[in-house]
Amino acid sequence: MRLRMRLTRRLAGCAAALAAALVTTLTAPAVPAAQAATTGTTVTAAASAAGAGYWHTSGRQILDEAGNPVRIAGINWFGFETSNYVPHGLWSRDYKSMIDQMKSLGYNTIRLPYSDDIFKGTAPSSINTSSGMNADLVGLDSLGVMDKLVNYAGSIGMKVILDRHRPDSGGQSALWYTASVPESTWLANLKSIAARYAGNSAVIGIDLHNEPHDPACWGCGDTATDWRLAAQRGGEAVLSANSKLLVFVEGVQSFNGSSYWWGGNLQGAGQYPVQLSVPNRVVYSAHDYATSVAQQTWFSDPSFPSNMPGVWDKNWGYLFNQNIAPVWVGEFGTTLQSTTDQAWLKALVQYLRPTATAGADSFQWTFWSWNPNSGDTGGILNDDWTTVNTVKDNYLASVKAPGFGSSGGNTGGDVQAPSVPGGLTVSGTTSSSVSLSWTASTDNTAVTGYDVYRNGTKVGSPTGTSYTDSGLSAATAYSYTVRAKDAAGNVSAASAAVTATTATGGTGTSSGCSAAISLNDWGSGLTATVTVTNTGTAATKGWQVSWAWPTSLQVSGSWGANVTRSGQTVTATSLSYNGALAPAASTSFGVQATRTDASAAATATAVCTATS
Repeated sequence: MRLRMRLTRRLAGCAAALAAALVTTLTAPAVPAAQAATTGTTVTAAASAAGAGYWHTSGRQILDEAGNPVRIAGINWFGFETSNYVPHGLWSRDYKSMIDQMKSLGYNTIRLPYSDDIFKGTAPSSINTSSGMNADLVGLDSLGVMDKLVNYAGSIGMKVILDRHRPDSGGQSALWYTASVPESTWLANLKSIAARYAGNSAVIGIDLHNEPHDPACWGCGDTATDWRLAAQRGGEAVLSANSKLLVFVEGVQSFNGSSYWWGGNLQGAGQYPVQLSVPNRVVYSAHDYATSVAQQTWFSDPSFPSNMPGVWDKNWGYLFNQNIAPVWVGEFGTTLQSTTDQAWLKALVQYLRPTATAGADSFQWTFWSWNPNSGDTGGILNDDWTTVNTVKDNYLASVKAPGFGSSGGNTGGDVQAPSVPGGLTVSGTTSSSVSLSWTASTDNTAVTGYDVYRNGTKVGSPTGTSYTDSGLSAATAYSYTVRAKDAAGNVSAASAAVTATTATGGTGTSSGCSAAISLNDWGSGLTATVTVTNTGTAATKGWQVSWAWPTSLQVSGSWGANVTRSGQTVTATSLSYNGALAPAASTSFGVQATRTDASAAATATAVCTATS
């Protein structure tokens, strides 16, 4: 797998910016009448405002101080981590104007990357102070400028996540320490910056280190390379100075021989969770990119982009899907020049769950980047640092959340309905339930979910391409159809109908649970995503799913379950973290297979057995 190279992007355009900053006659854009920024380090939000106060976690959600679910829908503004020691673009505009524009576009949170250099009293460069711009930044060191940005963002209702991006301004590091910046310095500076903003709830948390990668490991037990153990030490340092902060923990590159984007591989977090002395503070963070950053195998898969949800499920989405912890996609971006990248971004935005339908029960995110001088992605701003790349910005419309938990996105004017769901099949039955699966629909913006109809009456609205209808009568025939819908409320025509007959009461082998298999099949191989649902009235302690595949369809990998095979029978058993399911709760696992015979059929009916 090609490694992702980041330094070029971070530093692109800095030389030109420095030159521009020296021109004192530069015409500055008009600075809007700004709300008064606070002069201290404490911002008091109205108690009734959505997102007010410090935040904490509950299952897969982030809650505000009042216990309301909130959604991070934000933007990265880099520069503190470079040799400018200040966010880029201040050579052209006033910082308040920049932040006002971010909010006006519907971004509610700013991720501010920094390096440990700023704790040395660094002097920021490339700040234009002509014509009254940035007047209150004159004479401040980098941390003083950060104070101003944080306080102003807080004063207009935005939140800030501080991102320890690099040990120094020279470049990214694989591990959280280097020869010149030891772990002790990292821990001391995390504690220092957490203490600096204690009492200022505009800062909701700290991203401990950006993009750990090989030789960083997760759960290997080596204190020199185990990022999970280091994250626990870093998290404790943060919480010792401010116990109310969220601790954002990125993934690694490789886990058990499976590689992904730097910082994007969280496959080990389910088995080896980050555990802190203060509960409900950990948010896992993934990074995900398109081909403008690097080519990866999944982009050339014949089933692309329909294969991508399975890729995301495996690497980080399962943590959200299984209600283990919130997941924040701290960086994702693209130049959007290729059709592959366009399809990738559309699919990812859909996967993140549109705010209009899911509200704050969604993946968290901050797009990379606000800056146009990001070499391999570009930004939301155009090269003039003022006008907006509206095409790129509009891709994010359905997942924005200006009020943290309120409906977001630009749904006006969209009248195109999604395509009709195809391939509706019955994937399993019990005496009281029917499990269904179908292929995903497409839409001009994004499909936000599906409505399932039983005998003409709507019985469920899943966001994915499977559903289990429970509470049914034994030995009874039911007819089902499915319709797709988008964020604007457009609904597709009904799918072809299928009929399912429930089992005779008391004779099935799938008592207590059901399993539905959804296939991504590209001919020479496939991945199967299996959704297990507790159909009983008591919680399960574990489950087992089995089905038959021809021996020429060979299992080559799995995740989320212990998968074994005997002859044609494939058996998957739950792991320690996903065997317990409350009534009606679901979890999922995946299996990858290859064909030695092109005619090998992959369709199968899975039988689920639960223990309680």
